[in-house]
Amino acid sequence: MRFSEIMGQEKAKRFLRRVMSAERIPHAYLFTGIAGIGKTSAAIALTMALNCQRPTDIEACGVCPPCRQMLGGNFPDFISIKPDGQNIKIEQIRELNRRLSFAPVSAKYRVCVIQQAEAMGSEAANSFLKTLEEPPSGNILVLNAVEPLNLLPTIVSRCQRVPFQPLPVEEMIDWLVREKGQDRQKSTITARASGGSLGRALRMSEGVFFEKRAAWISGLLKLPQLSKGDALELAVEYALRERGRGSDNTETGEPGLLDMLALWGEWYRDLLVVKVGGPKRLITNVDFQDQLQNLAQDVTIKGLMDSLLTVDQAIKDVRRMGNTQLVLSHTILTLQRLWGNETGYGGPA
Repeated sequence: MRFSEIMGQEKAKRFLRRVMSAERIPHAYLFTGIAGIGKTSAAIALTMALNCQRPTDIEACGVCPPCRQMLGGNFPDFISIKPDGQNIKIEQIRELNRRLSFAPVSAKYRVCVIQQAEAMGSEAANSFLKTLEEPPSGNILVLNAVEPLNLLPTIVSRCQRVPFQPLPVEEMIDWLVREKGQDRQKSTITARASGGSLGRALRMSEGVFFEKRAAWISGLLKLPQLSKGDALELAVEYALRERGRGSDNTETGEPGLLDMLALWGEWYRDLLVVKVGGPKRLITNVDFQDQLQNLAQDVTIKGLMDSLLTVDQAIKDVRRMGNTQLVLSHTILTLQRLWGNETGYGGPA
């Protein structure tokens, strides 16, 4: 994976190339942004470019021995640390510190990527902080995280932050059609529902997302008919059934709670587009256009905006908090109230 092969992220790539060109390489980077938008790919491209034997304009050649080792996944001076279960444990950081105490095996720079760095427990984070304070020469640390606020401020302050943005939807659609042979409607749905994450869009298109999608939309639409007790039961059911699935840390590939909430958010955005007479090309759930048209007649813009804010906050809370049942209960009760409120769903348009 070279810089030229990474979709989007032009600002981040320009910054990394400029730093390498000036030969002022920070010892630690903090790559921020949602999962699946190219943070790890950029770390790989950085490793290749720094250690390539025949780089061209700060771009790895892709054919020299270090490049071939990186592409084959057996470069000895590239380290990737992932959460062990839900957390990155102190033992993992201690082992990393031990490896960093030795010189790189064969490269000019050893690069270590901490995946989901916000998953470091307090002991692990404090141990890692010591490494940042006195980094061994010849080592570059790359922390991947969604939000810097989820990390210790002392860790953030010692890293060069590089923000990564959600990917352009149209580019993702074209890529899915071209590279994966998907029809455009399916590609449009997954690209828009992914929130700009190509990794999530691929997981959606290749798994059981479309089967679950119909049930998730149905559950959202039946909220007005439920009592508060039944709504809470639905929240508990979703929280227990989807727990651990579809999270930023999961490797199962199975869609889950974050995917469901993202889909609900896209549903409200679709209704908002229809309500204000926006262009159809902005609609995610293109196969539900007739239903969206009918529902849009009975909703208000304020109700839709409040519902959108509720879902967006739920996504943040699920990422930050462990009690998904509490988050989902609050979210579903709020959406149910907005649905039936006279200024929202069910009220005058």
